[in-house]
Formats: sequence, structure tokens, C-alpha cells
Amino acid sequence: MGRIFNVSLAVFAATGSFLFGYDGGVMTDVIGSNNFLKYFNTTDTSSIIGAINSTFNGGAVFGSLMGGLTMDRFGRRMTIQIGALICLVGAILQAAAKNLGMILVGRIFAGWAVGLLSMAVPVYQSECAHPKIRGLIVGMSQQMIGIGFIVSTWVGFGSAHAGDQSQFQWRFPLAFQAVPCVILAIGMIFFPESPRHLMATDREEEAMRVLKKLHYNGSNADWVETEFNEIKQTLAAEKSVTVPGWKIMFTVPQWRTRLFHGVAVQVFTQLSGINVIGYYQVIMYKALGFTGGKAILISGIYNCVGPVSNFIFIVFILDRVGRRKPLLFGTIGITLALICEGAINSQNTEGTRHSLSIAGVFFIFLVSIIFSFSFGPISWVYMGEVMPMQIRARGNAFATGIGNWLVATFFAQISPIALGNIGWKFYFVFVAFNIAITFPVVFFFFKETNQVSLEDIDLLFGERALGALPADLHKEGALEVLPKTVDAEVPDIKV
Repeated sequence: MGRIFNVSLAVFAATGSFLFGYDGGVMTDVIGSNNFLKYFNTTDTSSIIGAINSTFNGGAVFGSLMGGLTMDRFGRRMTIQIGALICLVGAILQAAAKNLGMILVGRIFAGWAVGLLSMAVPVYQSECAHPKIRGLIVGMSQQMIGIGFIVSTWVGFGSAHAGDQSQFQWRFPLAFQAVPCVILAIGMIFFPESPRHLMATDREEEAMRVLKKLHYNGSNADWVETEFNEIKQTLAAEKSVTVPGWKIMFTVPQWRTRLFHGVAVQVFTQLSGINVIGYYQVIMYKALGFTGGKAILISGIYNCVGPVSNFIFIVFILDRVGRRKPLLFGTIGITLALICEGAINSQNTEGTRHSLSIAGVFFIFLVSIIFSFSFGPISWVYMGEVMPMQIRARGNAFATGIGNWLVATFFAQISPIALGNIGWKFYFVFVAFNIAITFPVVFFFFKETNQVSLEDIDLLFGERALGALPADLHKEGALEVLPKTVDAEVPDIKV
């Protein structure tokens, strides 16, 4: 089947990313519902709204870290199914909510599931992807996040027409979360486990069948055999030493460095300000003078811009230009757009200058476009690529849970209050971080991993390749020098 099956697997698995986008985006319209605000006796800039979003993100922290355990124990595929079922429980609780407690618990469950899915889906995709199209394959995660935002917005926009006296205005958008949950939980039964996880659990024959199904095109049998042997040799070396627990990620210098890269790219993604816009754009549009149905309509259009841009980037650009250059471009572009946004808002504090209001909407849209050509897809691609097999599950869990969701929890809680109290000045928090930290770190420390196999990426970090273990692995508190356990010729890598 080859590439067609590989892409189909990536797209379907990314239904988990769709849930990420939908669950994250649905509250944008729910908090814009007058019936919802009246039912729970709150306002759209209150600490209660911040709590609803921050509990979602807090649950995602737990879910991401949990994934580090379930992915190694139960596999990548089953972890995705577990996430879908947990999300189903959250959807039912939210849609049936009679009080704020049910909403908060439902959001915790939804966040728990999304945290689990947000780290499991990119790992599953990257381990199944051919190196030449890995950017496209893992980029599907961000694509489906964007589509989830689109669907959530238009479901919310349509439901708003039920009128302010109807609870359908917010209950139906929350209930709709259940649909992709059921599809994902059932559909994953028909897709294979990651070949690298199969190899790690001593199911070599099954792993070879999956590799052929994913990559064989009728004339590349030698390449498939070489890929199989590289995975086997690397895993053979890793199995010569026990690597229990989470501490090992921080005690082996090479692994600690690679963990830092994964965490950093997730933190930088959050500090671009994109999730603050995603959650609270209706508040931003109100500050620009667009209220009610207009604000929700603009947010619907906004949510379409990102996925279209992301699709163009992952299909035509990402695997050609690599990872570092778009991240540097994105940092500069987003910073300039936020400076312009802040300046415009400072001159239009009442939202009465229509031309400036339109310009303000333009720069919010521009942030989404630039993000989709940089951090959006690359944060998931790069994180999945830089983690070695030994700590891939736990490393991605930690990077997603701490770098993405913990930071997101903080901004979800403070952003509506900050936007209400200091308004446009809040944009410059992200501007300062991008200038002082994001750009220098990406420029001086990030590696180019484009079209390099997951096993050969070890070489970029000065680590073992195809069988050679790190010489400074700490085991039971003592420094041991471990010999190379598998003889393997190290191939030349062109980066």
C-alpha cells in the first residue's frame, strides 16, 4: 500500500488532534453565548471563564504525563483509544451540566483526554512515517487541530441562531464532542500498532509486515529491510541496559539535551500567543468594536485561515525547507504582527475607529497565518523527531505536559483578566519573550532534522547510532561505561 496507507493512517490518527482543536475551540463560542453566561451567572472576562479554560489545560497536563506510561505499556494505538473514551465521558458531563461543577469536571476529563492524545498522536505518526514525508505526516496533527477549531466555531455559530433563550446555544456544541470520540475509538481498531513499538515488544514479524504495509511501493524492498535492521540494531543496544523511571531523562546529558529541545519548542509555541487568541479572540474583537454575532462570525473566519495556511505549508514547503528556518521566520513574523496589533489597539481603545479595527483584525489573522507556516506544525514534528526511542514516550509526555499544557494552563487563567485590565499592553508580554528567548535559542541551539531517520537523528546530538549506547549512562547511581553491544556500520548523514 505504501504512501497512500501511510497518509491515511496519519490522517485518521489525527482525529485525536481534531478533538484537541474542537475541545479547545468550542469554549470560544460557548463563552460568547449569552444564555451560557446567564445560566452560570458570569461574564466573559471573569475568573470563572478563566477557570473553565485552565481546568481543561490542567487536565491536559495530567493526561500528557500519563501518556508516558500508557504508551510504553499498552502501545501507541491503545493510548489513542483510551484518550477517545475519556474524552467521551467529558463530553457527556459538559453537555448535561446542571451546575458549574459539572462543567469544570467535564472540562478536566476533556483536557485529560486531549493531553493524552496531543502527545500520543504525533509519536504514533512519526514512528510510522517515511523520513522523506515525516513533516507532512506529523504536520497532519496541526492540520486537524485547525480543522477542529473550524468545526467548533461553525457549530457554535449555527447553534447561536437558536436564540439567547435556548440552552441549545451551548449544549449542542459541547455534546458534538462525542462524535469524533466514538469514531476514533472504533476506527483505530483497523489500523496497526507502530512498527517501532512492535519491535520494542519483541514482535518482529508483525513489525516487518507493518513496515511493508506502510512503506513498500513495489521496488524498495531493500530500503524496507535496511529500515527494519536499523530499528532492530538500535533497540538491541537499548535493551542491553534497563532504563526505568523518569529520572533517566535528566541524568544522561544527551537525553537531557534532547528533552530540552522538545520542551522548548512547546513552550515557544505557547509564548507565541496563539492559544490566547484562540481562546479569547471574541474578547479581542469586542475591544476592536465587533460584538455579538459579528465577533463570532469573525472568529469563524479566523479559524479557517490557519488550517488553509497549514495545509499549504505541510504539503508544499515543510519537507523542503526543514525545521529551523521556518521557526526563525515565525518568531520574527509573529513578533512584528503583535507589535502592530498592540500599537493599533493603543490608538483605538474604544473600538470606534473602524479602519483601525479592521487593521487590528488583519494582524490577528496574520499571526495565525505565520504560526501555521512555522510553530503550528513544526512544534509537533520537531518534538517527535528529537526524542530518542529510549525516552520517546516519557520525553514527549513531559514536553507536551509541561512545555505545552502547563504553560497553557497559566495563560488560560490569567488572559481574560489581563485582557480586561491592561488590554493591548498584554500583547507585549509575548513580544518580549520572542525577542529575548525564543529567537536566540532556536538560532543557536536547535538542530536541523529534516529527512533524517529517527535512528540517525542520534548522530546530530553526538549520541550512539545503530547500536552504540551513551558512555555516560547513569545506572543505579553509578557511572558505568557501556560497550557497544551491536556491531553496526554508521551511515553518512547529509543534513
